[in-house]
Amino acid sequence: MTAVYDTIGRGYTGQRRADPRLAATIRTALGDARSVVNVGAGGGSYEPADLSVLAVEPSREMIRQRPAGAAPAVQAVAERLPLADDSVDAALAVLTLHHWVDRAAGLAELARVARRRVVLVTWDPARAGDFWLTRDYLPAVVELDAAIFPPLAELEGAFGGARVAPLPVPHDCTDGFLGAYWRRPEAYLEPAVRSAMSTFARLAPATLAAGLARLADDLATGRWDARLGHLRAQPEADLGYRLIVAERGPRRAVDR
Repeated sequence: MTAVYDTIGRGYTGQRRADPRLAATIRTALGDARSVVNVGAGGGSYEPADLSVLAVEPSREMIRQRPAGAAPAVQAVAERLPLADDSVDAALAVLTLHHWVDRAAGLAELARVARRRVVLVTWDPARAGDFWLTRDYLPAVVELDAAIFPPLAELEGAFGGARVAPLPVPHDCTDGFLGAYWRRPEAYLEPAVRSAMSTFARLAPATLAAGLARLADDLATGRWDARLGHLRAQPEADLGYRLIVAERGPRRAVDR
């Protein structure tokens, strides 16, 4: 079984650490669940320590990086979860939908195994113009992401309805996903920071180099701050990340 993170995931957990504010929001969304399957689990971020968790991850490299004491992990894909119907209270999938080969099948699997609810964190492609990095310096990312991130209506339709809420990114976010450094533009010039973002692995090297060169020049000359310096005073930003909670059918006893 191969996976993109077998290649780009080396050193991933050094940059991708769960942000406690995002973790608290996700934990609240899981509600009264006692058992959770975390699909596309990576290194184990956002797995609540107070719940029984099974991690599902396709990449051997990411499973290898899971810390001692993390929830047990199985190597499998979202489209074929190794679980029985209604076998967990909740299914969780954080910033992983865009990596799935057959998204409809994966979403159907989340609905099949979760007897209480499905909780997703994703990015809304309708908000592509909200982030200065991709809008002003790397517009090719917008084109790439529009093709792989699902419209919110697709996700709501897959579960017969869902609650959708903005997930603002704190200015000092500790989880190094693409939007994490929106108030710290200099960070995007660091190879170690970029290495934990799958977006950059999908860009043509020349396209990436040109965009980063423009960013470096704008920072050095003060042009970035002249246009966007007001962001340095904002505590958080809505970059289009969304929390989606889909309840699964009639409410039933948590323990079965």
